[in-house]
Amino acid sequence: MPNMKSLYAAAAASCCLSGCYVIPVGLDGGPAWPAGAVWGPGVSQPTSLPGTAHVPAPQPAPRQSAPQQPAPPQQPSGPATLQARLYPANDIATETGMVSGTVTNLMSGKGRFLLDYKGELLSGEATRVSGDLRKGVASAYGPAGSYMSCEYQMSSPFTGAGNCTFSNGARYQVHIGN
Repeated sequence: MPNMKSLYAAAAASCCLSGCYVIPVGLDGGPAWPAGAVWGPGVSQPTSLPGTAHVPAPQPAPRQSAPQQPAPPQQPSGPATLQARLYPANDIATETGMVSGTVTNLMSGKGRFLLDYKGELLSGEATRVSGDLRKGVASAYGPAGSYMSCEYQMSSPFTGAGNCTFSNGARYQVHIGN
């Protein structure tokens, strides 16, 4: 049979200490960490003692069941005309230098593209890639036979970037937006 004195001593100690908590105290007399960390969710916490600072319990972040994709860009109500600046990306393009034009975003997944390349007015269209509201392709053609193909990605309805290749082998990086 166990020693009765030991059993009584253990029972008395557990009864005396059952309602106590040991909490580290900061220099200002308040708890050294937020009270919510001690008491946990769903357990009421005591009010601050006189002379101690009350630290509110942190609020848990809302749970998300699955990672969410970024929201598609908000579509303005009407067309927007944007500047397109093409910067040389190879030696052939460097001979001509920077080229500029305009893109009219019709806010329907389509746009119109105009640019003057070596004195020839190239016109064409830009279309968003099916299933991706940000990526697109653009093509333009001039009356003397020059043409251009681009791939781009929009970060908003008003800004984007991509790459363009011309029929003479010139390659450019395009920046779209004002």
